[in-house]
Amino acid sequence: MHLVSARTEPAAPVIATPKSSASDWGLLLIRLTFGLLMAGHGAQKLFGLFGGMGLTATGKGFASLGYHPGKFFALVGGLSEFLGGLGLAVGLFTPLAAAALIGVMINAMATVTGAHGLWETSGGVEYSVCIAVVALAVAMIGPGRLAVDRFFRWGAGGWAEGAVALGLGGIAAAIVLSL
Repeated sequence: MHLVSARTEPAAPVIATPKSSASDWGLLLIRLTFGLLMAGHGAQKLFGLFGGMGLTATGKGFASLGYHPGKFFALVGGLSEFLGGLGLAVGLFTPLAAAALIGVMINAMATVTGAHGLWETSGGVEYSVCIAVVALAVAMIGPGRLAVDRFFRWGAGGWAEGAVALGLGGIAAAIVLSL
């Protein structure tokens, strides 16, 4: 009697994918640093924290720039920076958080820094452009695995998320500037 042995193919090697990668941690570092600094900038306007002027004094500054009523627009700007920064930091509603920061930066460029050219040393738009571009890039890339948004469809980033961030930020800025 002849026995035929069953030949089995070796199993494909199992490649373990890490729960998080260096790029996930790098994106978290960008989000935390950028988001918390922007939230702090908003807290300066809203609450007078971190050496800020607080809402009343910031409102007077906004009024001198042509935003009337100044305190209302200081509240809008401060909340946009504070909530947008916190949203990016934790990776929550990332396209909306990015839109809030983009809208504020468009307003800053249109009313404060635009007349001074590009470079920050002359009071130019360089800093505002950097903030807007980082916010847009995070919306397009997505917040990464180490974010609350990873559980939602928009957590992967993409063209649509970038368009939402840029579109809503631009529309909000246009509405504020038109008022």
